[in-house]
Amino acid sequence: MGSKFSEIFDLFMVQVKDWRLQSLYESSTLDFEVYLSGFLMLSIPQFEEVCNQSLAHNEEAKEFTEVLTLDNKTILSKLMVEKWLEKEVQDVNQMNLHLQDRDFKVYSESQNLKEKSLHLDKTKEYNSQTMTVYSYSKSTNWANWLSGTFYTP
Repeated sequence: MGSKFSEIFDLFMVQVKDWRLQSLYESSTLDFEVYLSGFLMLSIPQFEEVCNQSLAHNEEAKEFTEVLTLDNKTILSKLMVEKWLEKEVQDVNQMNLHLQDRDFKVYSESQNLKEKSLHLDKTKEYNSQTMTVYSYSKSTNWANWLSGTFYTP
C-alpha cells in the first residue's frame, strides 16, 4: 500500500484558493478527487524522469505503489498547481468576458489574464528550478566531484 492521491490533493489545496474547488469538495468528494486526478495525471510524466521513486500508480485505488517522500509529494502538488494555472489562463469563459464587456471590465479582465499568465510563468520557472535542484541533490555523487571525477557512466 502506497501513498494516497488524497495526500497530494491536500498539499495542492493548501497552495490554491479557488471557491469553485472548495464548492466541488463540499458537494461531492468523489467528483472533487476525479477532477484533481486529471491535474495529477498531467503532473506525473513531468516529474517521473527525475523522481528517485517509482511513480507507478493504480488509478482505481487512487494510490501510488510506493510510499512517496514528502519532497516527492510536494513537487507533485506544485506541478499540479502549474497544470491548474494553465487551465485558468486558458479559460475560454474569461476570454469571452474579455471580448464582450465594456471598457472598464475589458481592461479588468485583460489585466486579470495578464497577471495569471505572469503567475503561471513564475510557477513554471520555480518548478523547473526545484526539479533541477532536486535532481542534482538526489542523483549526484558529490564525493566523486570532490575527487575530480565529474562523470561516471
